[in-house]
Amino acid sequence: MPLLLTDADAAMLAGDHGPATAMAMRVVSRVAETMGAAELLSIEGAHIDSCLYHGQSGIDFAAALAADNARVRVPTSLNVSSLDLLHPDLYRGDQETARQSRELMQLYEDMGCQPTWTCAPYQLDDRPSFGQHVAWAESNAIVFANSVLGARTHRYGDFIDICAAITGRAPAAGFHLDEHRRGEIVFRLTGVRDELLDHDALAPVLGYLVGHRAGPHVPVIEGLAPDTAEHRLKALGAACASSGSVAMFHAVGTTPEAPTLDTALGGRPPVDTITITPADLRQARDELSTASDTTGPLGAVSLGTPHYAVGEFARLVDALGERRVAPGVEFFVNTSRDVLNEVRLRGWERELTAAGVQIVTDTCTYITPIMADVQTYAMTDSAKWAHYAPGNLGIDVAFGSVDDCVESAIAGHLVFDDEMWSDR
Repeated sequence: MPLLLTDADAAMLAGDHGPATAMAMRVVSRVAETMGAAELLSIEGAHIDSCLYHGQSGIDFAAALAADNARVRVPTSLNVSSLDLLHPDLYRGDQETARQSRELMQLYEDMGCQPTWTCAPYQLDDRPSFGQHVAWAESNAIVFANSVLGARTHRYGDFIDICAAITGRAPAAGFHLDEHRRGEIVFRLTGVRDELLDHDALAPVLGYLVGHRAGPHVPVIEGLAPDTAEHRLKALGAACASSGSVAMFHAVGTTPEAPTLDTALGGRPPVDTITITPADLRQARDELSTASDTTGPLGAVSLGTPHYAVGEFARLVDALGERRVAPGVEFFVNTSRDVLNEVRLRGWERELTAAGVQIVTDTCTYITPIMADVQTYAMTDSAKWAHYAPGNLGIDVAFGSVDDCVESAIAGHLVFDDEMWSDR
């Protein structure tokens, strides 16, 4: 079926709104044809990942758009960049790469994008509402928008994201449509201790396991508490999207399109039902740790992947108390500028700095050279960071809860609570 363009679409494609808009519409329409879309739909927002520097091609594409006076048509936030502009002294990389990264960031600002520099745009005051169509890039943001907010976005990667923002249009396909949002495979928690069910550590491990096993299917999770907090759903979705290709999940009784199992499945039987036991969770947790020897000193801790929210900072401040990180341990927390402003207003930045904690904004420690060379291992509470850091940074990782990370950082070596991971 050929792609049906509206008169407004055709005018953009013909160059009536300038060469940059025409190029953007060519990209959007060709992607739509590839996806088998019959038409385009209007979006009400976008989130751009193309601002993260990966090489000269990214600058060339953005520069070509900006040179022809391209402007975004919808509110458009920007993902993490390759630099922390608020703390430039943290950068340990090549200065030419830093210059190119800054150039790329400026090009996207010039096109009217908001300099939010966060991988968690859903933590901004203005976020998509239920049923609203957006074009979001960044894997954890995509899965959160679809799953937790009930907004609608497909997976939009580099260059497609900014083209959708410039045209205000996206393919009427994929996760924009009802038929692709139905759950297909059920993951049922059984025998898990109440302590673990009500602990932050469960979500990233469960998400990592679900992402591995879901394959191309939309997963439905049974057994989470109905009042599961957003930061836990954030960690779950980020892990799903890192270990697999999940762009949407349902949590029965929790997420907006899954009030019941039958509703989540769209009234159809699942392709499979997988029981998740404490043994399965322990195995997934252990797979997140690559460090074979954790008897020596801890080198670093990194929290906030995805970016920490205000509530997570409150949890960290409480866990630290008046204690200080041990000498020789670097302790980083990644977050957005908006959240940092609130952290400062509450006086927490001073407390964290006094405790030896460094806040990182605009970027993340697994994609930007900020950490010193870690000779032993680093620790994290993030399944996403644990999944990517060994390959990106060449370091060994130990995964643990935020409590484990704090206690280990203070002790200077691994401290781990294994009790809650046992059978009931």
